[in-house]
Amino acid sequence: MTQPGAETSVDPAEPARWQRAAALFVRWRDGDARAMDDLVRLMTPPLWHIVRSYGLDHALAQDVVQTTWLTLVRTHATIQDPQAISGWLAMCARREAWKVGKAHGRADAVDAPALEEKLPVEDSAEEVAVDADRSRRLWSALATLDERCRRLLRIIAFDDRPDYARIAKDLAMPIGSIGPTRGRCLTKLRSSLDRDGWEGN
Repeated sequence: MTQPGAETSVDPAEPARWQRAAALFVRWRDGDARAMDDLVRLMTPPLWHIVRSYGLDHALAQDVVQTTWLTLVRTHATIQDPQAISGWLAMCARREAWKVGKAHGRADAVDAPALEEKLPVEDSAEEVAVDADRSRRLWSALATLDERCRRLLRIIAFDDRPDYARIAKDLAMPIGSIGPTRGRCLTKLRSSLDRDGWEGN
């Protein structure tokens, strides 16, 4: 299993992170469930550092990173340029971290004042309604998954430091099947959202 930080010793000839992220996003969008697992593994560490820079504690940071990935799953059809996926994920994480930090009295921890200028101080009634509708549809889609998928996504779908031994025991599944199962569950979630007409929203 790859150890945290192992990616720092990458061959200079290897494609940059954003290029690898773009290629994985295209593969996942085209139906390769395993590509999402690889994309999560590639991009969660930088997203984690971005989110923690907003002064959020571990639990809040974990929620923000999870929300970032769920946002990708439900809005992937709106991303026209795969080359922009790493930047898209980073901005999504910053926006969510800013909102969560503000809600929990940690807005002063933000180290990028320029970002606040790009973010609404208060969501409009229309934005609140859209967010509520998206949340409702997301949770409805999650409810269509089998119990194992629901539990797995709740526990580790987007955790950058999951305890695989504990998860394997809790879900009565081999450690080696956790990653592939997560990819399949995310693909099922995406399919459910697509059937609900999520594309283009």
